[in-house]
Amino acid sequence: MISPLAFVDPGAKLGDNVTVHPFAYIGADAEIGNECVIMPFASVMGGSRLGNNIKVYNGAIIGADPQDFRWKGEKTYCYVDDNTVVREQVIINRGIYPEKGTRIWKGCFLMAETHVGHDSVVADNCVLGNGVQVAGDVNIGTCTILSTGAKVNAGSRIADWVFVKGGCRISGNVPPYVIVAHNPAVYYGVNAEVMRIKQGLFSEERIDDIAKAYRHIYQCNISIFNAMKRIEADVPQSPERDEILNFIHSCDNKIIALPKLDY
Repeated sequence: MISPLAFVDPGAKLGDNVTVHPFAYIGADAEIGNECVIMPFASVMGGSRLGNNIKVYNGAIIGADPQDFRWKGEKTYCYVDDNTVVREQVIINRGIYPEKGTRIWKGCFLMAETHVGHDSVVADNCVLGNGVQVAGDVNIGTCTILSTGAKVNAGSRIADWVFVKGGCRISGNVPPYVIVAHNPAVYYGVNAEVMRIKQGLFSEERIDDIAKAYRHIYQCNISIFNAMKRIEADVPQSPERDEILNFIHSCDNKIIALPKLDY
C-alpha cells in the first residue's frame, strides 16, 4: 500500500507488499525490499538499499548525505539488511566513497534518535539504544549492545558480544565479550548474562575461560604483551580464546582501558 500523500520518486524500486504511509519520502535510486513498512515522515534517500521486512519509523532518515568534508557529492550508498528495525528520528548517513558504504546488517534494532555515521558497519543482531551516536568509519561486531547515550568516536572498533553501558564514550578498540562503562571507558567485566541468553552457544566453562583471559589483561598489573603470553599458556584453546587473541593482535595490542602499571 502506497499512500497518495507519500512521495515516491519514479526512479525508486519497491519490492512486494511494501507499505508507504502518508508524508513519507522515497528518493530516486532508492531500493526497498519485500514486506517493508515506511512510516509517516520517514525518508529513504537516494543510494539507500533496504532488504526485506524492515520497518522505518516516523521521522527517520536512511541514506542522508554524509557529514564529512571529504565527500564531494559522489554517488554513494547505505545498506540496511533484512529484519532490521529503525525507530523514530534515527539518521543513517551514506558512505563517502562509492566502493564502500554504510552497512547495517541483519536483525539490528536502532532505537530512537540514534545516529550512524558514514562508512560505519554494524554487524548482525546489534542493539543501539536511544540517542546512541556512532561516528564515521566505525566497526561494531555481532550481538553487541550500545546502551542509551553511548558515543563511539571515528575509527573505533568494537568486537562481538560487547555491552557498552549508557553514556560511555568509546575511542579505540574494544575486545570481544566484555562490558565497558564510564567516561573514559573502563573494563567492567565479562558480558556473561547476555551470552547466557543464547543457551548452548556459550558454556559456563567457556565463559569462565573468557573471564580468566581478561583477568590477565586487566587485573594482573602486567603488560598487554605478557598478558597475551599468559593467556596462550593458561587458558585452554577455544574459538573464544582465539577470538580475543586475534582481535588484540589485529589492533597491535592497542585496546581501551588498559591499566597503568605500577612499575
